[in-house]
Amino acid sequence: MNQLEPQRGKAEPAGLDVVVTTMASDSHTWNLVFLQLLLEELGHRVTNLGACVPDELLVSECRRIEPDLIVLSSVNGHGYHDGLRVIQALRACPELAATPTVIGGKLGIAGSGDPDRQRSLLAAGYDGVFEEGRSVADFRSFVGALPAASRALPAPDGRALPADRALPADRALPTAARTLPTASASGVLR
Repeated sequence: MNQLEPQRGKAEPAGLDVVVTTMASDSHTWNLVFLQLLLEELGHRVTNLGACVPDELLVSECRRIEPDLIVLSSVNGHGYHDGLRVIQALRACPELAATPTVIGGKLGIAGSGDPDRQRSLLAAGYDGVFEEGRSVADFRSFVGALPAASRALPAPDGRALPADRALPADRALPTAARTLPTASASGVLR
């Protein structure tokens, strides 16, 4: 077989299709670069929409891409207010209403870890809240628990993977508030 010929019978590649973005008021990009590299290192395909993304553009691009996960990041301290508006737009779109969506970074100007802010964002429709100042491990665990992450290539003989390598299709997404560090304007993680 010629190496340029398409290989037939190959399963879909493992990993998620992820959209990473800021919101309309946030012009920071180091946080997006960090998230993109982290997710790619974990084996996921990332579309980075960049900074200052208007709500309408975010919704239309997510409709076009049909991601398995949407990651919103903010470092300007307006993430909470912007995030409430953005999640309403995403959830109002039937094609995106059930797409796992998380928000993280510096979500307010009064510091991180406000349980009322986290509860409010979860109640508004986010599947996870990852505020600045804590380990990346929580974010990795969340991403790893998503059902699409269990997509994997079949064993060489074509048999299905063992049950311990795949998540049950009906497994609920984790909804506990979590935190994710962000990169400062200088690129240093906080």
